[in-house]
Amino acid sequence: MDSVPVNLLKKERHAYIIKQINLHNKVLSSHLSEVLQVSEDTIRRDLMELSQAGEILKVHGGAISKSYHFPSGQSQVYAQESKRVIAQKAIGLLHSGMTVLTEAGTTMREMVRMIPKNLEATFFTVSPMIALELAEHPMLNVVLLGGQVDMSAQITIGEKTVSELADIHVDLCFLGANAIDATKGITEVDWRVAQVKKAMVRAASQLAIICISEKLNSTHKMKVCGPNRIDYLVTELSPAHKRLSAYRKNITVI
Repeated sequence: MDSVPVNLLKKERHAYIIKQINLHNKVLSSHLSEVLQVSEDTIRRDLMELSQAGEILKVHGGAISKSYHFPSGQSQVYAQESKRVIAQKAIGLLHSGMTVLTEAGTTMREMVRMIPKNLEATFFTVSPMIALELAEHPMLNVVLLGGQVDMSAQITIGEKTVSELADIHVDLCFLGANAIDATKGITEVDWRVAQVKKAMVRAASQLAIICISEKLNSTHKMKVCGPNRIDYLVTELSPAHKRLSAYRKNITVI
């Protein structure tokens, strides 16, 4: 977890919250309270003020970015050009006849939009919004998994989702990273989301992590998988970039 100065002024807290939402698409009130060392009531007031100012969208338990919530809208996506570079690289892992599993996220959305129209494949997803994007491709067979939709994560969660994931096996899973570290692997803030991501990893022969480089070398409390389980890491950086040197030991960096 990145270190954060304590006793921040409200303006500084707001700037930090917006930065975290831009980077991760979502924040949890409980996590912000812990990191910023203020009460959850203070965080809830901060989120309400930011929501009223039109900066974010407040949901139960936290907040999400406007671009994350409205995939067909014109809201500015954070680091959109970097995410498009990642998406273009990730598309190279796809070929006709594959069975693929995806989650949510703005980088995932950019990738899905770039899928060639003539690709024939089956896509499973835990994201209703990604399912709608995938449905725009006429040659794809699209299956939405799960039951309850978590509004902060924008995916389906709970026992039904995990159970359905246990019943499938896919060639490749595309997973976003809330945090990634070369020695600790993929970690999450939300325990419920971590359980779904663990089930996604178990369901796949190969695992591709797609994320912007700002998320490198960061960790959270909930483990999803270790670095040895990751087959591909796709960022906007050149594979030879020095920031990726530790990852190249165990992972194919694209």
